[in-house]
Amino acid sequence: MIKTDHVLDAKGLACPMPIVKTKKTMKDLEAGVVLEIQATDKGSKADIKAWADKVGHQYLGTVEEGEVLKHYLRKASDSETESEKNHPNIISNDELADKLSDDNITIVDVREPAEYAFSHVPNAVSLPLGEMEDRMSELTSDKQIYVICRTGTRSDLAAQKLADSGYDVINVVPGMSEWTGPTTSSL
Repeated sequence: MIKTDHVLDAKGLACPMPIVKTKKTMKDLEAGVVLEIQATDKGSKADIKAWADKVGHQYLGTVEEGEVLKHYLRKASDSETESEKNHPNIISNDELADKLSDDNITIVDVREPAEYAFSHVPNAVSLPLGEMEDRMSELTSDKQIYVICRTGTRSDLAAQKLADSGYDVINVVPGMSEWTGPTTSSL
């Protein structure tokens, strides 16, 4: 059993809400406190780990209990954390829709496989955020990469990770939640 100092209930919330609630809760906690975040959104595993790594809090791990994911974070001290930055290169949904016929771009969808299966931008590559580290080499650096998720949060984390690895990356906001362009399904 893991001893926690605080529990955050984010069950039933979809991206980006588990991470939004986690950020808000972490602000009010003392350094060294262990927070348990209870969530049912499968994407929260990659989201919370990526966010913690980005800002400096310690991601301790995730335990699955049935449908509930229990994420554990240790709050870092102010000297251990970095101010949160967003990826500087962004594009709107409409601007991406205008580029769909461009053969010199790659669209990377970082949502979970089930989200991608039901509806995605035509020719988008499914590369869930949680698999980014292991599968990044599947991407070529000779094309500009447009990263999309549901709301722009996961894609922001992915864009920063890809940019740090030398890729030319643009984050698509607000993402699939407001996408009105063409879609396809892999069902």
